[in-house]
Amino acid sequence: MNAMDMTNRTALITGAAGGLGRAVADQFYKNGYFVALNYFSSARAAEDIAVCMGDRASAIQADVSIYADAVRMVETAAKLTGSINVVVANAAVTADALLIKQKEQAWDRIMDVNLKGGFNTVKACVPYMNYGGSIIIISSYSGLKGKAGQAAYSASKAALAGLMKTAAIELADQNIRVNMLLPGYMDTPMGRRNETAMDAARSESILGRLSCPKEAAELIYLIASSSSITGQIFCLDSRIIW
Repeated sequence: MNAMDMTNRTALITGAAGGLGRAVADQFYKNGYFVALNYFSSARAAEDIAVCMGDRASAIQADVSIYADAVRMVETAAKLTGSINVVVANAAVTADALLIKQKEQAWDRIMDVNLKGGFNTVKACVPYMNYGGSIIIISSYSGLKGKAGQAAYSASKAALAGLMKTAAIELADQNIRVNMLLPGYMDTPMGRRNETAMDAARSESILGRLSCPKEAAELIYLIASSSSITGQIFCLDSRIIW
């Protein structure tokens, strides 16, 4: 049975308390999914979202950079319907600094959450995707283009592309599709932390606008609903990369 044909479906979203994470959670919820909302420290925001969704949502605290935490998160999410059908690996952090000024501790934390966290989430979920399913890894324009002041963030997001492509190859025989989305710079709490970068992204856009979390969530849902797309990178950013 294809996971997308099941009546009870669970979507696990990491970093679900943020702007994009919440939009993704809303999209799957309104399409009938049970939604597992992972958060690290934003307990109130995650719980508020879960309350709004009633008995088809659960907030789960976990640090995805720690494998044991990722396993516990996945086990908790799987109990909602007995399996996991969609995983959106969205959790990420950044601490911008020029390469020569980047602190080792900050570099390690960014790599641990963004890259190792993606690996931990994917690895932990596979045993619970019993009928196949979809994994979507959230990357960044900076991961393909590079950006001054974001050596660690860019490196972590670029490395996720290799993880995605390898996972797509290895998991194809289990009917688990793995893809990547570059959502673009969005007017979210994370994006607003650097108003200068947000303004620059808008000016570099050939449309003169930022990306929309709702549109990104809609595309994520479309990718997850497909039975034949895997190993692909999708970009919603209107800044030219190549």
